[in-house]
Amino acid sequence: MVERQKIKIGLFGFGCVGTGLYEVLSKTPGFKADIVKICVKSRNKQRSLAAEYFTYNKEDILNDNSINVVVELIDDANAAWEIVSEAMKKGKAVVSANKKMIAEHFEELLQLQKQYDVPFLYEASCCASIPIIRNLEEYYDNDMLKQLTGIVNGSTNFILTSCTGQGKPYVEALKNAQELGYAESNPALDVEGFDAKYKLVILLAHAFGAVVKPEDVFNEGITRIGEQEIKYAREKGYKIKLLAKAVRNGENGVNAYVMPAFVPASHQLYNIDDVFNGVITETAFADKQVFVGRGAGSYPTASAVLSDISALTYLYRYEFKKLQQSQTELSNDFDLDIYLRWDGNETSTVKTLFSDIHEQFTGKTGRYINGTIKFENITPLKNLLQDNYSIVALN
Repeated sequence: MVERQKIKIGLFGFGCVGTGLYEVLSKTPGFKADIVKICVKSRNKQRSLAAEYFTYNKEDILNDNSINVVVELIDDANAAWEIVSEAMKKGKAVVSANKKMIAEHFEELLQLQKQYDVPFLYEASCCASIPIIRNLEEYYDNDMLKQLTGIVNGSTNFILTSCTGQGKPYVEALKNAQELGYAESNPALDVEGFDAKYKLVILLAHAFGAVVKPEDVFNEGITRIGEQEIKYAREKGYKIKLLAKAVRNGENGVNAYVMPAFVPASHQLYNIDDVFNGVITETAFADKQVFVGRGAGSYPTASAVLSDISALTYLYRYEFKKLQQSQTELSNDFDLDIYLRWDGNETSTVKTLFSDIHEQFTGKTGRYINGTIKFENITPLKNLLQDNYSIVALN
């Protein structure tokens, strides 16, 4: 167990967030925590600290009994799982920002916390500087959540802001995001909606008590957003946002998906632009509340990691209150209004998958339908149209 004011950290990873954490700790004189050792992968990379801080062997941290907190900030989800699980088995508290690892191993991580009586905190895994997990755990523990909607990926929000706000083509906006360091050289995790899905999987447990596997949550990214969607948004006064959404469905069900959406000017997330994240919670008693903060960058993410480390000094751990209240299951039995643009000739078949059509257009640049569709029909629709389509939710 971690004792107050006696934090000795073993840090895995010294990239953007790891460096930020070291700097944030050094600029927080009232907080007593020491980084004892830092485990890194590359031996040749130039670093700002002296060589004696670093090791290339994870066991130097995991087997060091003086280290009582492991902070995991690496990109490799498989390696992160090995580090985190071994640290917990050795009785060390763990702080992580690896949303993919957490989402893929959520049930196992729950069991490890219980079996070895160790805290595992991961606020930085979801919305960087926004303390959404802590609020879901503490503020909404008894107020039934009806809905959670969020912009939870800063990279895609920056790209879409450039497209709909500045009129840049998708390819140019993505290139600019990569040049500024907001998107990776291989941006698939972000732009295909997987990063947002992993975050939604984590939030589902804390918001609704639903433990689900990532592969069971639908995700549609932004790579198919084209000129027609950007033009449509501009004509209607909309912006396009990649939204992670979860809506209570009955007493023990929840609808959950990640999808680009047309957002009107009246929507609370309309003005959340660039690399900012925004989350709306809607509850039975408190109505709607909006959380806004930077969703990417060294200091914003490091601040969330620091908050978790600080919480450990007070022996804080997640209680998973919603999981104890009731088990909620994922549901695909609901209707969704969508915009569909496609380039093929399957018009008659496409229409049969819609329960209601509100608007349709055919022109030189393609065709689109606005209508209501059973959510379970979206995957068959994608399979029918293969890659020649764009789907955007109508909020």
